[in-house]
Amino acid sequence: SDDTGNRLRFQLELEFVQCLANPNYLNFLAQRGYFKDKAFVNYLKYLLYWKEPEYAKYLKYPQCLHMLELLQYEHFRKELVNAQCAKFIDEQQILHWQHYSRKRMRLQQALTEQQQQNNTSVK
Repeated sequence: SDDTGNRLRFQLELEFVQCLANPNYLNFLAQRGYFKDKAFVNYLKYLLYWKEPEYAKYLKYPQCLHMLELLQYEHFRKELVNAQCAKFIDEQQILHWQHYSRKRMRLQQALTEQQQQNNTSVK
């Protein structure tokens, strides 16, 4: 039925968009010439609808949206053929996650300390 088809399409596009968060997968696509295919590039443009909040809320890997945005640029697509480019992106993502995790931990620790201070000052 039409409903089943729409659900399947949603799942397939969700999975594909999230795969774009993986720089090694992007390198794989680039080395096989997918980014030179006008129909595929148009498909990447079509997938920008995932940036809308009603769709983005389903993403587990939000960095895929940044990659999807970068894939709109021919220069970026051409650079992805180089394995060193994919490695650099991968390293930058890891550094970002490490920084984000440490920053989040510090914020949570500061919030806990502030709540403890508030609790002791009320007593």
